[in-house]
Amino acid sequence: MKISFVIPAHNEERYIGRCLESVVLEAGEYPGEIEILVVDNASTDKTAEVARSFPGVKVVYEPHKGITWARMAGFVKSSGEIIANIDSDTMLTPGWLKQVLREFDNDPDLLAVSGPFIYHDLPRRVMLWVNLFYYLAYATYLVNRFIFGTSSMLQGGNFAVKRKALQEIGGFNTEISFYGEDTDLAKRLHKIGKVKFTFSLPIYTSGRRLAKEGILTSAIKYGVNYFWIIMTGKPYTKDYVDIRHDLDKS
Repeated sequence: MKISFVIPAHNEERYIGRCLESVVLEAGEYPGEIEILVVDNASTDKTAEVARSFPGVKVVYEPHKGITWARMAGFVKSSGEIIANIDSDTMLTPGWLKQVLREFDNDPDLLAVSGPFIYHDLPRRVMLWVNLFYYLAYATYLVNRFIFGTSSMLQGGNFAVKRKALQEIGGFNTEISFYGEDTDLAKRLHKIGKVKFTFSLPIYTSGRRLAKEGILTSAIKYGVNYFWIIMTGKPYTKDYVDIRHDLDKS
């Protein structure tokens, strides 16, 4: 089963190297079965140059800035049966690929699987609040999926989905700029099959957005947009702050 990694990256020269190192390390156990695509999403730094320094990594250029545009561009250029969508500031946990393959092998009807973030650069006390948020989100996911049957849950930047399922729903919704893109995808996929969220599939990521906006503000934004997508099909928050220019200056 061939897996294509699609990694959107806008001005991520400081993070993309560590991300790719983790993917290449995991991919080493599956020679010839892993494809890695970095989507240079209108970057003005050396993101593409860093990505090309990794043997076998393909760089796709997408001039229209936006996470859904980048994910869609990578999907179109990919060839795998499974599309693994991670972010440029993430790093795979050991065994991440094996867990993804296990999930799909164990349930042929499964269309997509996702897991939580581990914010490796935030204090432990902050992670306690993050974990609480995830438990509340997980409870909501169980209710929405198994009781109301209205939707499921995906963590943007940490999910794998079958190509045929993405094709059936028309791919990613490029009308959504940031908030709610994963909820929108989970909702549309839920209509045609199984979408699973499991704590057995964690991934490391940077907590720079939480550090910039504050954990409470971030939790409210994500929560409100989750329910707004579920109820109306559209995000409540239309715009987002590009944190790179504020936090990554050196």
